[in-house]
Amino acid sequence: MNLGPRQQDILDLARDRGYVSIDELVQAFAVTPQTIRRDINQLAERGLLRRTHGGAASEASSIQNTAYVMRAGQMREEKQRIAEAVAAHIPDHASLFINIGTTTEAIARALLGHKGLKVITNNLHVAAQLSDKSDFEVLVAGGTVRSDGGIVGQAAVDFIQQFKVDYALVGISGIDEDGSLLDFDYQEVRVSQAIIDNARQVFLAADSSKFGRNAVVRLGPISLVDRLFTDHHPSPALARLMAENKVQLERV
Repeated sequence: MNLGPRQQDILDLARDRGYVSIDELVQAFAVTPQTIRRDINQLAERGLLRRTHGGAASEASSIQNTAYVMRAGQMREEKQRIAEAVAAHIPDHASLFINIGTTTEAIARALLGHKGLKVITNNLHVAAQLSDKSDFEVLVAGGTVRSDGGIVGQAAVDFIQQFKVDYALVGISGIDEDGSLLDFDYQEVRVSQAIIDNARQVFLAADSSKFGRNAVVRLGPISLVDRLFTDHHPSPALARLMAENKVQLERV
């Protein structure tokens, strides 16, 4: 079956942006949400894209992440709302871990209005954003620097394990229906595991395109998280898991 013009345009948009929401597709094509959902369902059934809560994502590889420049441009408004919500839960004069990711970089920007933070990070972009604040102390992990500004490797793990902080602010590449937190780089995951292990509270920031997204490395279960900040309700199965494990949902 050939694609209709609107379905082809939806597919092109999803491939170009990585993710498109039902709301923006409704506005772009001047049709009802039901029509867009039907188009998405048909495209998903053919394996051309992946349904998500509130939209659709390109059917990307489970072994390779989207390029950094593309990730930085995806879900900008949602990431900004999530970042502001996370920042609102962080008091002044707190100690923080912040890991790799474009969402955690948005959180770093949202924290610039705070006072007296101590931030330990393996993200060069986060360090650069926060280092101009004279009342912030910013510590950067050593290790191998990736092209996206992330720092990974055993040296980074060892550095993180020297600390015990108030909050870990973490992003993730995917959240499976069984509650598994997933990412692409096992070295990045090892650093994130050390971050989670050495924080008193763990805040996970994940926009709705991460629900159901496949990635090959398992960081751990959703029960590692104290709060999940997102722009959309998770699926009923994931919501049950969160409730069972007392993970608080902060929807923005």
